Amino acid sequence: MTRAILLASTALLMAAPVVLTAGRAAAQTTTAQTMAAQTMAGGSITGGPEAGRLALTRVLLSTGGVGYFEYEATVSGDADLSLEVRRDQVDDVLKSIVVYDDRGGVGTIGLPGAEPLDTAFRELPFTAGDLASPAALLNAMRGAEVASGGTRQLTGRLMSVTEETVRLPGDDGATTTRNRVTLMTADGLRQLVLEEADTLRFTDPAVQAQIDRALSAVAENARRERRRLTVHSRAPQDGQVNDGRPNGERRVRVGYVAEMPLWKATYRLSLTRNGQAADGPATDGTGALQGWAVLENLSGEDWRGVDLTVVSGNPVTLRQALYTPYFVERPEVPVEVLGRVLPKADEGAVTLNDTRAAMRPQLEVSRVPAPAMAPPPPMAAAPAPMAEPLAKAAPYATGGGTPAMAAVRGAEAGAAEGAQVLFHYPQPVSVPNGATLMMPITARALPVERVALYQPTTDARHPLASLRLRNDGDTALPPGLLTFYDRNAAATTNAATNAYVGDARMATLPAGESRLLSFAVDQAVTIDRDEKPSRRLSRATLADGVLTLSVIDRQSTTYTVAGAADGDRAVVIEHPRRAGWELAELEPKTAQTTGTETKPEATATAYRLPLAVPAGKTVTLTATLERPRQERIVLTDLSADQIAARASAPELPAEVRQALTTLAGLRGAVAEKERRIADLDRERTERIADQDRLRENLKALPAGSDLHKRTLAKMAEAENRLDSLARDLTTARAEAEAARQTLRERVKAMTI
Repeated sequence: MTRAILLASTALLMAAPVVLTAGRAAAQTTTAQTMAAQTMAGGSITGGPEAGRLALTRVLLSTGGVGYFEYEATVSGDADLSLEVRRDQVDDVLKSIVVYDDRGGVGTIGLPGAEPLDTAFRELPFTAGDLASPAALLNAMRGAEVASGGTRQLTGRLMSVTEETVRLPGDDGATTTRNRVTLMTADGLRQLVLEEADTLRFTDPAVQAQIDRALSAVAENARRERRRLTVHSRAPQDGQVNDGRPNGERRVRVGYVAEMPLWKATYRLSLTRNGQAADGPATDGTGALQGWAVLENLSGEDWRGVDLTVVSGNPVTLRQALYTPYFVERPEVPVEVLGRVLPKADEGAVTLNDTRAAMRPQLEVSRVPAPAMAPPPPMAAAPAPMAEPLAKAAPYATGGGTPAMAAVRGAEAGAAEGAQVLFHYPQPVSVPNGATLMMPITARALPVERVALYQPTTDARHPLASLRLRNDGDTALPPGLLTFYDRNAAATTNAATNAYVGDARMATLPAGESRLLSFAVDQAVTIDRDEKPSRRLSRATLADGVLTLSVIDRQSTTYTVAGAADGDRAVVIEHPRRAGWELAELEPKTAQTTGTETKPEATATAYRLPLAVPAGKTVTLTATLERPRQERIVLTDLSADQIAARASAPELPAEVRQALTTLAGLRGAVAEKERRIADLDRERTERIADQDRLRENLKALPAGSDLHKRTLAKMAEAENRLDSLARDLTTARAEAEAARQTLRERVKAMTI
């Protein structure tokens, strides 16, 4: 029975190799093989993986910026397979590694820790820095027993290593530094010069083993950019089916997803003029499309004879620092320490005659029950039991095939649902580390229609020479730059020549859809625009003093297209779309449009309006956008003049105009009453101010004088006028309120 252990999900990239086919199978297979042979020229192709060693056999690159790498080995019995990856890829490997053993099982996968050097020295009596010199190591190992060899043979325990400076023989005064080692031997303290000893070894094998492990860790850590994973594969258990392979051999595959540069798609489209003159206009037909994938091998190792596939799509790709140790912070609880007990010093006692009577009050007090202690705080709720970390994997069905086939079927379904396209190279590929490779992904003929695309935001006067490229194949084409070549037949020879005509950007082209690709400015065609806004009243209602107008705003744009002298043009005008507006009219309609697209199309930002323009002719096209909206006018908030202006609008129905005229008269009557009140208020204010002035003057005049008497007379007259103004204001306010009430009643009664 086939087994597989999935350590992470790789549904995105664990897809089966799909050989690219489209259109005419025989012709395209030949083309693909020819292009493959050209690409693989000079490449080194190796055979299958060596027995017992993991060899890279499959690479799958995604436009999501990741790549899937699959290794394979043939083993028998229990086996440990090693795989080296870059340090910066370890997180991705831990997230996505998957192991398939077609007959055995997978035990564990191990690799050094994130900081292996610190871990190696954590339990050692010396540090990595102590290995920098013999003197530092000996000082760190004080107390260990060592034995020296050479002319001075000593055995003892290390006490110290000290530096000393000695003068060298000669008259130049040169000095050198030596290390003097002090040992505690059976004969007492003995010394030797470290530089003069032939050998110096630790007599304890355990200490020597510690030093050996430390040196091995230092050497391994020097390869900082690589980490070695060890996959432990177990032999089949007793009772498993033997498929007849020699010596119990089985195949083990290991795959993982890691970060890689995304591959890029580029295209070349060669156009033909269908027998027309080299300087004449080209007609519709087909174009020969070549698609290439540009990819880089930055994986850190050479690809030798690998199965290469590229995937186009937009998958979700995530990262997580799985290789970094994390620790959970815990609250620190202080240790409970009992307080010190310090009995008081005895200062003596007085003898009582009746001890029992003297003690009775204290005993009675002691019989009083002590107050109940406060209950302890409630315990925190126990955490719910954790769910099973991993559900048991259901065994593969016997009829389902191998795990690889199950993964292939799942990947194919996911690719179809996720609109991802796989391009598989039919031959083994070899790419050195750091090299760039171009791999053919398509070679077929596609329907092409030449159009002149007018984009006002790109060029206000001239359209763009464009092609309408239709994908009539079964698979989508990923986005990329497209280079156009115009293939003309020479006038005097039968030889065909290619001429570069421009580049274009092509978005993703799903199967069955088309794209407009612009590559140059068509200066032989001139287009002018004329915009005219207008509005039309479609309905008017009047209720509760609110005039509701249903208005249709119109924006008409007339395009005047002067055709080219060298031939007809199929012009496509991109008329800008506006939020809330809809395309209402086209004049003329589709009568003058020709070509494969005779109906307007809509993109996210524009309407595409087709128009046939004969050679040397001028054609016009008027596109009208409409936007319905409503205007709500509260008539009581308007003045009489404003209502009268509304009533004079000729687009309003006669009944509405008559009602507005009546309301304008009533609103004018109210305004007249309000003006009368304002005039009376103003006069009253002036009279009060004049009376205050006379009162101040009166204080300065002698009593009984003529001026005093005249001032008193004026004050009396002013007081009489104020009384009259008060009566007039009361009457005017009542009349104004009556006029307002009449206006409100008439407004409420009007419903049209």
